Amino acid sequence: MNNMNPRLTYFSSGSIGQWQIREIRKIRGEVLPWAERLEIEESTSVSQSVWQLRGITSNTRYTTTEEKKQLEAKQEGLGRSDSTVAAMIPIRKNEAWWQLNQDERRSIFEEQSQHSSVGLRYLPAIARRLYHCRDLSSNEPFDFVTWFEFAPSDEAAFDDLLLHLRRSREWDFVEREVDIRLRRIS
Repeated sequence: MNNMNPRLTYFSSGSIGQWQIREIRKIRGEVLPWAERLEIEESTSVSQSVWQLRGITSNTRYTTTEEKKQLEAKQEGLGRSDSTVAAMIPIRKNEAWWQLNQDERRSIFEEQSQHSSVGLRYLPAIARRLYHCRDLSSNEPFDFVTWFEFAPSDEAAFDDLLLHLRRSREWDFVEREVDIRLRRIS
């Protein structure tokens, strides 16, 4: 039986992987254990991991058609040759977030927190992809894994982006967040 899902991605930490882990920062809640490297594989798990997260790419949930068009027009893809540093930020939101209706989450996400419009200011320098974990199982340790890639010269801008987002109303609902900084080695 083939369980391959081209939208499913595994993030496996350990002693192998194309990304060297530079730092694992606890932002809120429990931190992840230290590991040397991170391997990212689509639809296949890496054995012998210190920790492993998984997520699935999905449809855009809190953006309007116009916001999506703006993002797509400005955002560049992952894997650019000059994007040799990355940040992986797994996030878990509290139950109060999930008890809100979709329109209430949208209001907090964009009208109150301006998540998309803030992010637009940092494109195309910072590329990102969102993985949904909650869609796979309610037992996942995080709801989302966000992957960012950028050139070393854009790391200060990335930190500025995080500062804006973490000060927003949306972050009142975050109960666990880990900031993992990486460097591409292969």
